[in-house]
Amino acid sequence: MPVNVLFIGDIVGKPGRQALARELHRLVDRHRVDLVIVNGENAAGGFGITEDTGRELFSQGVHVITSGNHIWDKKDSIGYLDAEQRLVRPANYPPGTPGRGATVAVTSGGVKVGILNLEGRVFMNNLDCPFRIADVEIARLKAQTPIIIVDFHAEATSEKSSLGWYLDGRASAVIGTHTHVQTADERILPCGTAYISDAGMTGAFDSVIGVRKDEPIQKFLTQLPTKFEVAKKDLRLNGILVEIEEKEGRAVRVERINVPCT
Repeated sequence: MPVNVLFIGDIVGKPGRQALARELHRLVDRHRVDLVIVNGENAAGGFGITEDTGRELFSQGVHVITSGNHIWDKKDSIGYLDAEQRLVRPANYPPGTPGRGATVAVTSGGVKVGILNLEGRVFMNNLDCPFRIADVEIARLKAQTPIIIVDFHAEATSEKSSLGWYLDGRASAVIGTHTHVQTADERILPCGTAYISDAGMTGAFDSVIGVRKDEPIQKFLTQLPTKFEVAKKDLRLNGILVEIEEKEGRAVRVERINVPCT
């Protein structure tokens, strides 16, 4: 039997959590979803995650929360990262960093799914090489399951595409996050890895990538520090649905999700 994995793009603040609450159960029912993964690094006020927001996402039916560079924006996330097995941060942070970079979830049908989180280096932080860390972590996860989903939280599409090709046939899916702009390049690579450069954003689209439009415009005009507030209008849910062979871990179908939230 195939395994249907729904990955939901970066959830931005309360509007993003509201959009998830409105649409997730309908999507799960419609597509017979076995596992739900969300990127939650912006779930708390648009920057970071807290234990309360994490619990809220899990209560809505989320199985695993991935993250990225904003995972450190809330102080209380440090202890939460250590305590919550279903929350992962990029695996290519230095040894000794709180939390874990990968986890294994089990569907209601008993199928194990490995989830690996990585962060890019182009225009971002100077971290360990995500390609070499992927080699190590995927080999470790393969000992438990052939189904592996990679959230690559990165800025440059060239870096994302390169990792997709690098892991083709070793990961079931390589899904880009971070830019909050859903791309239209979803496809299955020749050796069976589903790929998209960015899954998009879940939150208010009457915005600049989730925040009030006037604030980033002012920052670009003046180059002065500006406080960003989460926007509230035109809620949408972005993501990607991947159907995966259970035994070999190959993707057989991929579908981009873009749902207006009414």
